[in-house]
Amino acid sequence: MMKKILFQGAGTAIITPMKEDGSIHYSLFGELLDRQVQENADAVIVAGTTGEASTLTDEEHFELVQYAVRRVNGRLPVIAGAGSNNTAHAAFLSRECERAGADGLLHVTPYYNKASQQGLFLHFSECAKATKLPIILYNVPSRTGVNIFPATYKRLCQFDNIVAVKEASGNFSQMAKIAALCGDDLAIYSGNDDQITSALALGAKGVISVLSNIIPADTHRICSSYFEGRREESDDLQLKYLELIEALFLDVNPIPVKQAMRAMGYDVGHCRLPLCDMDVTVAEKMYATLHRYGLLEGDGKRPGSVTVQQAKNAGSISVRNL
Repeated sequence: MMKKILFQGAGTAIITPMKEDGSIHYSLFGELLDRQVQENADAVIVAGTTGEASTLTDEEHFELVQYAVRRVNGRLPVIAGAGSNNTAHAAFLSRECERAGADGLLHVTPYYNKASQQGLFLHFSECAKATKLPIILYNVPSRTGVNIFPATYKRLCQFDNIVAVKEASGNFSQMAKIAALCGDDLAIYSGNDDQITSALALGAKGVISVLSNIIPADTHRICSSYFEGRREESDDLQLKYLELIEALFLDVNPIPVKQAMRAMGYDVGHCRLPLCDMDVTVAEKMYATLHRYGLLEGDGKRPGSVTVQQAKNAGSISVRNL
């Protein structure tokens, strides 16, 4: 029997908007959550990498999850980032995010420690034992320095609440092996926006997406059209947005997506240090791409957004018309 999955489609790895003083901009966060619901996102992932979890205090982390749960109010699943490179802390985060009302958890591989496969197994085992919530494992070797092997996924399937993986290795041979070994015991989500349809072809249930901060409706459509049998439409949308996806990864996530959203007219603030704004030349390349997709001009997809020249001239853009 297939384990119950948290969602099918596009889950948004949502940013955490900040005020000028660096504190969390909760009212804007609420508006961003509402937009995700209105534009058919299938889930939101709060306090993940894109949400700058590594620079949130524990108190902020839990408040952010609790706020999201209350604001969304059951309209879509709220999945809380709960990963840490300290197993005891990851277990603590799991318990507290469950207490905050999350529908599920996202657990990234322990970063920097470079644990063995046995170490990864033991780490995720403790996380699974700490909560009754369904868990999505998150494998992103380029960021954490460690890769979960397919055989380790298979071992972890013994835990009823380890239900899925966000696979961001970019390795389709590995993804195919995971699907073959784990079958219905482990759902797969693409962790790369440029590989959604390819992952779906291997049986993935969707994507955990940065792109859907910018275009939630069309990111949802990439998945929904595939599942509804309109695969050519899904492929066309994937290809249509490749240049935009590339622009959102011209620097370390979430630097570009936050800068892009400021240029679109959302006053989401800056990333917390040690992440900082892109080099001006790189930023201009991203702004030009946003402009080509009609995301900057006032007569484009976002009323009240700024022009490409205004975007180039302003590192922090505060125009909003929500």
